[in-house]
Amino acid sequence: MQLLTDITSGDWLLARVGDWARVGGVAGTGFEAYARLLHPVPARLEDLSVTDEWGMHPVLEETRWQWSQVAERVGATMHPLVQWNRLADIHQGVDFDDGWRVGQTQEGYFDLDLLGALTEHLAAATRSPGDLVAGIWTGWGELSGHGWSVYVEEGRGLRGWLARRVWRNEMDASHRWSVAPEVRAAAARGPWLEWPEREMLPFATSTAELADPTWAEHAGIGVQPGLSGISPQLLWPTDRAWVVASEIDWDSTVVAGPRSLVDVVLADERFEAFEVREDDDLTYEGDTINPPRGD
Repeated sequence: MQLLTDITSGDWLLARVGDWARVGGVAGTGFEAYARLLHPVPARLEDLSVTDEWGMHPVLEETRWQWSQVAERVGATMHPLVQWNRLADIHQGVDFDDGWRVGQTQEGYFDLDLLGALTEHLAAATRSPGDLVAGIWTGWGELSGHGWSVYVEEGRGLRGWLARRVWRNEMDASHRWSVAPEVRAAAARGPWLEWPEREMLPFATSTAELADPTWAEHAGIGVQPGLSGISPQLLWPTDRAWVVASEIDWDSTVVAGPRSLVDVVLADERFEAFEVREDDDLTYEGDTINPPRGD
């Protein structure tokens, strides 16, 4: 992945921006078809029969669920514009009596293994799979050194303070090494791809690179192995055949392109995907079928 200084590569798409919070406002208007891919949620199974001294239950299993698994349990309806806050509490997810606890969705982030799976279809739908542009939001903390938030507890008093100080110094050094100098400078001062209300850095990449779920750890964008990562907010090939968009405020990713591409994405069981239209509402109010479960 290489930082691009020519931000005019996105001018064609900027000219096709639709209304805010609509599918076309996220991925651009004028494409033949659109698919909405729901971001899966973290889930863990706890043994409710055992409680430690801190009131915590041991974790028996950790995985991720599709939204439909939650909808089935809470009696909600799945449909193309379903919203997570209609399925679970907007702040904490949902807990079930059998020990399963489902967390929150991750907005603006499409799991990199799913992105890698998606590249199989994307590569076949363009004449330039080796020549893509990825737009990454400049607000990601990893680009400025604030992306990690791990708490280390090594005792109280001076010993604990020293342990945390050493850990922070190590993380600072590791982060300085993992962010390319030109990326750090561009994140702070530009030039940026000026998507409405979203300043982005453009990078050159390929479907082959993105097929590897570990690509972000080697891209010079501050992603640390084992910690939360970054996914592109915009992605398109130079032949402009399609666009993949993960708006930073929404917990779904939009694939816009030819009918044939959208059809294979909808048919791929690795994704929880629905067909949508370019003027569909992606906000919480877009789900007019399920009532909110919590504020």
